[in-house]
Amino acid sequence: MTQQIESQPEESPVLSVVIPVFNEEEVLPPLFQRLYAALDALDCSYQVIFVDDGSRDNTGSLLHEQYQQRPAQTNLVCLRTNAGQHAAILAGFNYSTGNYVITLDADLQNPPEEIGKLLVELEAGHDYVGTIRRERRDSLWRDWASKVVNRLRERITNIQMTDQGCMLRGYSRDIIDAILESEESNTFIPALAYLYAGNPVEVVVEHEERAAGDSKYPLHKLIQLNFDLMTGFSLAPLQLFSITGFLLSVLSLLFVVFLALRRLLIGPEVGGVFTLFAILFFLVGIMLFGIGLLGEYVGRIYIQAQGRPRYLLRAVVRQKEGDESLPVAEKDDDKRESA
Repeated sequence: MTQQIESQPEESPVLSVVIPVFNEEEVLPPLFQRLYAALDALDCSYQVIFVDDGSRDNTGSLLHEQYQQRPAQTNLVCLRTNAGQHAAILAGFNYSTGNYVITLDADLQNPPEEIGKLLVELEAGHDYVGTIRRERRDSLWRDWASKVVNRLRERITNIQMTDQGCMLRGYSRDIIDAILESEESNTFIPALAYLYAGNPVEVVVEHEERAAGDSKYPLHKLIQLNFDLMTGFSLAPLQLFSITGFLLSVLSLLFVVFLALRRLLIGPEVGGVFTLFAILFFLVGIMLFGIGLLGEYVGRIYIQAQGRPRYLLRAVVRQKEGDESLPVAEKDDDKRESA
């Protein structure tokens, strides 16, 4: 059963801030302090939507305590299990009501004080605001890997993002609605927004070291995310492999003709066996890479065909309309957000 505590406010706020949270009990107290101070300074109506992505520590209790302190500006969306950062963001989008929506990580690497920069651009008419970290505070290998992936993505897709790893981004309401109407099971939200944007812009923001805790994006998750980005927004990898296969076939044919002529002119010879094996292993490696690449596309189709929900809701906590007291919990059936 899903616990639902929800009602719509009388007027939509100007700004919604969506923050996915997973096992962040150490960083939440300083986040609360800096976030609400930064938003209060903007002098506009706002709501903060915390999405508890199946946390197993004290994160849930801290979020509920914060809701009790600021119920008018705070919404909680609690997922039953860990669905991943982008699915959690989509859950937050689904319950956002602001004219503009800004996403923010909970680890304070992107300072909440930078939200005002994005809001200025959104109010100026830009429907999507990307960000570029001025000085990254990540490890050297992570910084290097991000640059390599950025270069690769720019060459094989039409997505132009200088810094794809920064999740501090702004979206207009029509972009949010378009994203929610999309039915991909796995997607990279900033790239999807860029496809729909008619007037995108990028701004430079500050970047800090993680306030506490560990990164929720280990190497294997970063690889998976980048595979989603490459295969979800371009057929270029398949086309490149097809061209490579054609060229290798032509070279192989020429090599066979060369060996046949050599045998006729020189006669049988034993030399060159290891060279042939090396060429064979190289070609087999290319074939296995191509099969794996094709499997990525087939896997996406398979996951999409299953039609499983992106996430499962456990509870939604929002203040009732016109009620300053805490609302009474209501019971309802499980709500599932399908792809």
